[in-house]
Amino acid sequence: MSWNNPSDEQIAALLFKAKTIAVYGCSPKPDRTSYQITQFLIAQGYRVYPVHPKAETILGQKVYADLAAIPEHVDIVNVFRRAEFTPEVARQAADIGAGTLWLQLGIINEESWAIAKRGGLHCVMDRCIAIMYRLLR
Repeated sequence: MSWNNPSDEQIAALLFKAKTIAVYGCSPKPDRTSYQITQFLIAQGYRVYPVHPKAETILGQKVYADLAAIPEHVDIVNVFRRAEFTPEVARQAADIGAGTLWLQLGIINEESWAIAKRGGLHCVMDRCIAIMYRLLR
């Protein structure tokens, strides 16, 4: 199986049309990259939904245990989980009809890519959403 990321132009369209981003694996610890990226996304004006199994709030945002609990359509599911755990996230993203599955820098999983594509989602892997935002702005 082979996969490829959307072009920079397509990624820019995904980023700048999006209103809502779920950050799956968002940490409540300020020194973690997922926390910092969530903070960045909030500062850019996105409605951000942290997803974490135990936290109640992160950066003043209500935290959700899974994607199905989020009360509105999710444009991008930004994932901070090890690659082997991403197929389940991809299934959840497809189940809720999210627009894009985005696996952060260093995360590649072809099964997740295939699940996302079968579910009608765009899929970006091995890219930092904040770096891409700054690069394509």
